[in-house]
Amino acid sequence: MKNRTDMRCHADEVPGMRTVRRRYVVICVLSWLPPGLGLASMVLLLGERGMSLAAIAGLFAAHSLTVAALELPTGGLSDVLGRRPVLATAGALNMVACCLVGLGTTVWVLAAGMVLMGMSRALASGSAEAWYVDTVQTSAGPDAELRTGLARGGTATSAALAAGLLLGGALPWLLGTGTGSGLGAGLSEATSGVVLPLSVPLLLGAALRVALVAYVLAVLREPPRPRATLRSVLRGVPVTVLDGLRLGGRDALVRRLMLSAAAAGGALGVVELLIPGRTVELTGASGSGALAYAALACVGFVCCGVGSQLAPFAARVAGGGERAVLICLGSGVTGLLLLAVTASSTHLLAATVAVTGFCGFYVGIGAVTPNQNALLHRRVSSAGRATALSVQSLALQLAGALTGLIVGVMRPGPLPWLLTSAVLLAGALLWVRPGEERAEQATTTRPAPTVE
Repeated sequence: MKNRTDMRCHADEVPGMRTVRRRYVVICVLSWLPPGLGLASMVLLLGERGMSLAAIAGLFAAHSLTVAALELPTGGLSDVLGRRPVLATAGALNMVACCLVGLGTTVWVLAAGMVLMGMSRALASGSAEAWYVDTVQTSAGPDAELRTGLARGGTATSAALAAGLLLGGALPWLLGTGTGSGLGAGLSEATSGVVLPLSVPLLLGAALRVALVAYVLAVLREPPRPRATLRSVLRGVPVTVLDGLRLGGRDALVRRLMLSAAAAGGALGVVELLIPGRTVELTGASGSGALAYAALACVGFVCCGVGSQLAPFAARVAGGGERAVLICLGSGVTGLLLLAVTASSTHLLAATVAVTGFCGFYVGIGAVTPNQNALLHRRVSSAGRATALSVQSLALQLAGALTGLIVGVMRPGPLPWLLTSAVLLAGALLWVRPGEERAEQATTTRPAPTVE
């Protein structure tokens, strides 16, 4: 154990690792700031364009279905073709998508923008993280310390989303949305209504995507890989995807990682579904409830970032990554239980307890991800890394959608929260049986399972 620890400490000191980590953090910021900008304004913008609530729901469904359909094929494409071209393509597609959604005035243009946005999201899923792990392990060996860099990437992602949410909500207001005067009115008049104040956050997101593409092409250098041809891509992607799906069946640790990710996804889906209604109940009006939810969502991103930053500390205190996953998921369960016991009350004390539970849940979820992914990357090779991350992401999304559908037909109150707590608790109990030391020993004595 001491030799392995020394090896990892030495690996973390390899020259250039700080540069690699910094580039990964910059990519995380440039990747997630544009979605954050769109969170606060996109629904309002679509409504301003004359879209009904049903049409808006259909547009978001088109985005979600595109992501789900392409999650695994694009993960395989990243493994076969390379991280750099896939990330650059994702940025370019998202730039076009932001322009279409920000400037579109018909449902077909907006639908094309949402589909392109989904394609971009699927392409980018896991590629940056896979590049970071590939680069670190190529330079410092398979036992290189990964958790710190993954934690900083998670913190950067949460911070970018929080900052984007605040900026995206503030920009239309600063431009004079709804006042009929000021810069916003002049902008709308000059463009015959094509550019609205609510369009500006999305257009700023498009500009940031240009910066992302330029940064990726300028600084991302990949470890050597076989030259890809059209034939190798067409043959390699389906094989890589199938092997990625089979990996959980033959590796118990990976299977636990996927199941616990699904449990976390179910919990996240329910929190995002139920919390807006809770804020309306507490404030007494839909307008103030929406504002409170925006502020609370920003706090959630901040708490998730704090949790990511605490992930290496949690692993040290817990004595290993698996125990850290157990403890952090347990923290999330505690937060959900606090939301459950306050579900039927609007008293100030109950609201305070509920906010505490909300923050505790996001801190726990934020700390879980770097520890889970550090374990995952020691069990898969570079040839299937992005695919494994895509499988994990798909499990999270599908579980979130399924749990949301179940909870959506239940009566409001403590029961939906208790059911969600039970789902997350089941994910935590998967890690009661320790096995990280055995997994690490297997990784150091033989190659990790390959996905070819």
